[in-house]
Amino acid sequence: MKLLMIYCDVFSYKPQLKTLENFPDFTEEVAKEKVLVAFTQMEEKDLKDLKKVETKLVKNLKWGAKKNEVKYVILHSFAHLSTSKADPESTKTLFDKVELRLLAADYTCEQTPFGYFLDINVQAPGRSAARIFLDF
Repeated sequence: MKLLMIYCDVFSYKPQLKTLENFPDFTEEVAKEKVLVAFTQMEEKDLKDLKKVETKLVKNLKWGAKKNEVKYVILHSFAHLSTSKADPESTKTLFDKVELRLLAADYTCEQTPFGYFLDINVQAPGRSAARIFLDF
């Protein structure tokens, strides 16, 4: 699992190109403020122990959110952090489980449209806790 967390004063996106046909259609442009964005890539090795990966991801997201004093997390599939990739269906299932766990822990959580290239706007402050990369 590769995880790049970026705290954003402003994060916005607009779907541009759908790359996976078996996921829902989205056209809406979205903008959020004061949010931790999790650019996440699930790797093939992660399929061996999905529960462990899920738990580590949730713990790291909570930690990153706490470091940045927010309770708002956006999950974004970013399959450019490694050459190893899990299948899209497994990644989406993981995201759904992580989102439910964060919501149950009193976080606001949502996902960017899955299976799309997005136009994104990231406005992040220049401090060390605003950008955290983890490989687990």
